[in-house]
Amino acid sequence: MTNILAYLEAVLAAEDDAITIVGTDKKVLFWNEAAVRTYNINSEDIIGRPIHEFFDKDDLMIFKVLETREPVQSNYHRPRKDKHVVLNASPIFDQQEELIGAIAVERDITQIVKLNDNLQTTNTELNELRQIVYTNNDETPFSKLRGKSEALQQTIQIAMKASKTDATTLILGESGTGKEVCARAIHEASPRSEGPFIPVNCGAIPAALFESELFGYEGGAFTGAEKKGKKGKIEMANGGTLFLDEVGELPLEMQVKLLRVLQESELYRVGSSTGTPVNVRFIAATNQDLESRMEQKLFRSDLFYRLNVIQITMPPLRQRINDIPELTQNFLKHFASQYQVPAPTLEKEAMEAMLQYHWPGNVRELRNIVERILILSDSSIIRKQDLLSFFQPASQQESKPLPFHAPSLPAEKENIEKMRLEEALQQAGGNKTAAAQMLGISRVTLYNKMRKYGVINY
Repeated sequence: MTNILAYLEAVLAAEDDAITIVGTDKKVLFWNEAAVRTYNINSEDIIGRPIHEFFDKDDLMIFKVLETREPVQSNYHRPRKDKHVVLNASPIFDQQEELIGAIAVERDITQIVKLNDNLQTTNTELNELRQIVYTNNDETPFSKLRGKSEALQQTIQIAMKASKTDATTLILGESGTGKEVCARAIHEASPRSEGPFIPVNCGAIPAALFESELFGYEGGAFTGAEKKGKKGKIEMANGGTLFLDEVGELPLEMQVKLLRVLQESELYRVGSSTGTPVNVRFIAATNQDLESRMEQKLFRSDLFYRLNVIQITMPPLRQRINDIPELTQNFLKHFASQYQVPAPTLEKEAMEAMLQYHWPGNVRELRNIVERILILSDSSIIRKQDLLSFFQPASQQESKPLPFHAPSLPAEKENIEKMRLEEALQQAGGNKTAAAQMLGISRVTLYNKMRKYGVINY
C-alpha cells in the first residue's frame, strides 16, 4: 500500500496542471509542483494549512464542490485577480461513501487570455488606422482583391452587391483564398464602414471561454469576473460588422445562442436575465463543407440557412491562373519595399512555372513564396531552375515531385491529375468531401476520376 501511494504521489507531482487536494476541514493535503509554479506558493508553506488563508474564500471553486458534493468540469475560474484557469474539481469519498475531501485540477490559461485581450486591442487599433489611411479615391475596398480573372470578378460583383445591404453573408473557399480580405472589403464598402470590424477566429477560442468572449458577461457573473462586467465580441461590433472566421468550428451550444442573436438582434450576457439590443451585420467564413457537417450533426441546419442569405465563394488560385503575374508583381513590389531591397526580375520560363504550379495554399502560398524569393535570392534575375528551389526544401525535391503540369501533353496531364487526386485524398485523410473541395470539383467528379485512375486505397 505504501508503494502504491508513492507511485500515485509521483504521478500527481509530474502532472503539468496544478493539483490541489483538501480535506473536509479545508486544509491542504497535497500541492504539486505545477501548483507551486502557478501560484508561487511553496508546498511546505501551504500543506496542512487552511486553503482560504492563501486565497479569497469567495474565489475558491473547491469550497463549492465540498458543499454541493457535485463535480465541476471545464469551468472557467479566476482564483486570483491575476490568474485565469480552466478547472476540473471532484469530491472525494471513502469506501463508506463518506465525504473526506476534494481535488481540483487547474490548467493555467492566463497567457492565452492576455494574448487574446492584446489581439482584441490591436485589431481595434488596426481598424481605426485603416479608416484613417483609406483616403485614396482612385481605389475601392475591393481593389485589395487583386486580379482580373472572370472567376474573381464574378465573386467581386456578388460581394459588391452584398456590401450595399445588411444581409448576413457566408464566404466559402479554401484556406488562403482571401476570405477575410473579402469580408473587410464588404464592410469598408458598406454604410457601416465608420463602425467597427471585429474579426473572431472560432477555431482559436478555448471552449470554456467561448460564451463570455462572444456574448460578454455581467459583473459578478462568475468567480473572478470583472466588477463592471465586460462586452463580448458581438456587442463590440455594434453599429459595424462581426466576422466569424472558421464558423464551422463553433460549438453546438454556441450555435443555438448565436442563432437567437441573428433572429432577435438581442443578446444575453453571461449572468444577465436582461437582453441587450445589438445592431450588427454578420459575415461568416469557412473552408469546411458545412452541408457535410450538418449531416454529421456537427452544425445546425437552421443556423446554416440563417447565415447563408448571400453566399460568396472565393475561387482557388488554380482557377484564376491569369491573375498570377499581377499578384506576383504586386507581392514583389510590396516585399522589396518592406525589406529595402531591389525587386528581382522573373524570367519568362520562371513565370511559366508559376502558372503551371497547382498552388494548394492559394494566394497565401504565392505570397509566402514571393517573400521567400526576396529574402533568399542573391540574384537580380530569377530563372526557372532557381524558382523550383523556393517551392520546397531541396531534401524533398527528389522524393516527391512538385505538382506541375504540362497542358500540351495529355498523357502527362493525366499523370499529374492522378497525382493531385492522390495527394488531396491523402491530405484529407481519405475524406472524399474534403478532397473534392480541395480540388475544386464535385464529389461525383471525384468518384469518377478515382475509378478512371484506379485510385482505390482511400
